[in-house]
Amino acid sequence: MKQERFDKIIATQFNISRKDARIAIRRGKASIDGKILRDFGALVDVNSNITFNGQALKYKKFIYILMNKPKGVLSASEDKKRETVVDLVPEHLRRHGLFPVGRLDKDTTGFLIITDDGEFAHKAISPKYEVYKKYIVTLDGKLTEDMVEAFAEGIVLADGTPCRKAELQILSDNVACVKICEGKYHQIKRMFGVVGLGVNELKRVSVGGLILPENLAEGDCVELTLQEKELIFANC
Repeated sequence: MKQERFDKIIATQFNISRKDARIAIRRGKASIDGKILRDFGALVDVNSNITFNGQALKYKKFIYILMNKPKGVLSASEDKKRETVVDLVPEHLRRHGLFPVGRLDKDTTGFLIITDDGEFAHKAISPKYEVYKKYIVTLDGKLTEDMVEAFAEGIVLADGTPCRKAELQILSDNVACVKICEGKYHQIKRMFGVVGLGVNELKRVSVGGLILPENLAEGDCVELTLQEKELIFANC
């Protein structure tokens, strides 16, 4: 039996502050198994029949959201001046503590997970676990087999930082598929800079064994199932 403080359950599951949860509980807005409970500090079985403001609760310790990130949006939890990916999460999926797993550059699009599970996020982005991320890259020049070999050997960035071996697949003269298991700052752009090409477009299309759905429009989100979440680590 998993127990949590009553105010914490209400706050996290209904996306309100702990203070507001306590006030609402005191006012009799929350019930367990049909009985009003006003003790916000009570330890409660999370699988109980909990209702808040007439809405039944289906408890989830964490949430995992897949977004097709659009251009021009920051991969951050909040920013006072600019729109962030968390701002785009629809109301029914929102809860306190959401953050993006890793960062996509402002003008990079595609696969981005938003969650409140720190342990999951660490495993997904740490090179130690070798969760490969796949990108489609449009470049300002022609790709060559020499570049494929350079990526396979491990690019050394202009500042001397070594990168792990990466897979570069040529799709057309100036479009490539790149697979990496790291997330250094502007890594793909800097890797191509070493071989003399600039990046015009960059889209992440998969993480681990989970692929961005073709029917998920830019800016839209979908909650991951347990099976989909596990696909991310399928090849670890």
